[in-house]
Amino acid sequence: MTWEQWLSVLALATSMVAVLLALGARRAVGTRPGATRPTRPWGTFGPALDAPGRGTGADRDTSQLVAFVANPTKSGVPEFREAAFHACATRYLPEPLWLETTETDPGVGQAKEAIEKGAQIIVAVGGDGTVRAVAEGLVGTGIPMALIPMGTGNLLARNLDLPLSDQEDLLRIALTGHDETIDVGWLTVERPDGSTDDGEHLFLVIAGLGFDAQMVAGADEQLKKRLGWLAYFLASVKHLHDRRLRVRVTADGGPPESMRLRTVLIGNCGRLPGGITLLPDAVLDDGWLDLAAIDTRGGLVGWGQLLADVLLQGIGVRAKLPARIGRIDHSRVRAVEIQALQGEEFQIDGEGFGQATAVTARVDPGVLVVRVAPR
Repeated sequence: MTWEQWLSVLALATSMVAVLLALGARRAVGTRPGATRPTRPWGTFGPALDAPGRGTGADRDTSQLVAFVANPTKSGVPEFREAAFHACATRYLPEPLWLETTETDPGVGQAKEAIEKGAQIIVAVGGDGTVRAVAEGLVGTGIPMALIPMGTGNLLARNLDLPLSDQEDLLRIALTGHDETIDVGWLTVERPDGSTDDGEHLFLVIAGLGFDAQMVAGADEQLKKRLGWLAYFLASVKHLHDRRLRVRVTADGGPPESMRLRTVLIGNCGRLPGGITLLPDAVLDDGWLDLAAIDTRGGLVGWGQLLADVLLQGIGVRAKLPARIGRIDHSRVRAVEIQALQGEEFQIDGEGFGQATAVTARVDPGVLVVRVAPR
């Protein structure tokens, strides 16, 4: 057996051990141990807003107007429309507004239109792109956003502990759930030609530069429909041996730090599909962004060690292996600037955003109201 084959076997063995440890710890503990800074269960997040039409189902004003902002390209939307109208009728609510997104307006304009028409709760029906656009239209308004996830990743819905596969329960939460405030992140993006995108881009979950964005950009649309989030995993394989990035990171106005790595992530929360917790310390309402610098060397061995670290940190174990050639380093920031030596692929909440040479991010604490299940 060649040394390359031995390294591959070692990487696979390391990964398998990490998986077995993770599964064993989950069975023994049941919940993830505390992170490196205190976290709070969703029931204690930011006081629930008690303006008219909010709170729990028991005290909600039944005259509230509900607006559904739906992405018509998602499978199942026509059938869901009928269910949504029926759910409102059985709760003696007014006939809801139904506004569909377009290619030129993925949800921002529809959310604002719903507000103008008096909607007191706005439900985003679609994938993470629809959720992000609707959220942008609602930031700072105090009007709650509910989610009916119909995408591939459904990242925010996962981090809000919503029941992804139960539309009846999702509708119940949307119409009678509990309101909480969360942070959002804002990004400015500079392109390889020196231009800067107009305005800021909102993100709710994770934005990233490098390997993760290459994976998002390379995922086949047909495979995403057939395999879901596994399509991203398949897309990642062809980028395992790509060159490492050269970036300069400036956190909270401090001195810039030069790095070579695979990807750099800016997160508002950290759970991904497949039970992976990429940012274990990230909390949706803590007023911080979580920064992750991810690097591997040594081919498959480095990737195996990185996978082991990610799986272990998901159950509260921080690996401190000697001579680490696959690693994920965490820090917290309120604002960060990332400059790349050349144009690199960039993604926001699982959606490809082309190439960027510089990204600046900041946190906007407690400006978005979301509807969740009572705890």
